Amino acid sequence: MKTRVMGIMNITPDSFYDGGRLYSERINTDAVLRQAEKYIKAGATILDIGGESTRPGAAYVSASEEMDRVIPAIKVIKDRFNIELSVDTYKASVATEAVNQGCDIVNDISMLEEKDGMLRLLNDNPEVKYVLSHNKAGYTDMVGDLKAMIMEMESKGVSHNRIILDPGIGFNKTYEQNVEEIRRTKELCDLGLEVLLGVSNKSVIGNTLDLPVDQRLEGTLALSVLAVQAGVDIIRVHDVEANVRAIKMAEKIIYG
Repeated sequence: MKTRVMGIMNITPDSFYDGGRLYSERINTDAVLRQAEKYIKAGATILDIGGESTRPGAAYVSASEEMDRVIPAIKVIKDRFNIELSVDTYKASVATEAVNQGCDIVNDISMLEEKDGMLRLLNDNPEVKYVLSHNKAGYTDMVGDLKAMIMEMESKGVSHNRIILDPGIGFNKTYEQNVEEIRRTKELCDLGLEVLLGVSNKSVIGNTLDLPVDQRLEGTLALSVLAVQAGVDIIRVHDVEANVRAIKMAEKIIYG
């Protein structure tokens, strides 16, 4: 597929969709491996491993506790499967340890909140890619903000081909702003960098369809198809198999 699928693996007790499946009071290694295998067989080419829920109102997790969650998961998956791994964290210390254990991508929803540490990590590991998500208080120009951050990162030694852009749906945006930024996804794709879209089961779908979090698959699939049409490179989802099928069908119609 031209558009790749990133499977979400929440090593948390409280993530909004599947918290507690892979981690309660400690990591469930068998469940982690089963989910990783299920996602890979369904067609995921990247697994995104996170140890802190980013849902509104979620409790803060210290760097040491976050590492206790994600590092064992990274190790067991790397030991068993040949799959690209992403770590979902905004903490430079967690990202650094994850990269040391074999992670290929740092998925940072904070828009470089820990700038010095993240840039040091990226400069020390030139093979690692970085997901630059739009996350800025107050309504701003999403595309303009990301272009400015790309220029800053390039000035600090991070080449543009290592930067993956994410419109940051659900972060510091109202419902209307989330809808507008999804509409503008093609503008990001036209910048010539890889683009990631993460809208799986999010509130923008729930608010549009008036549905709870466990009934948002159809809305997610609709946005995945639109993302393929816009030229998105990576779609981050919970329900891998259904999204892979929808993407394959959309790509057949679009590309032949």
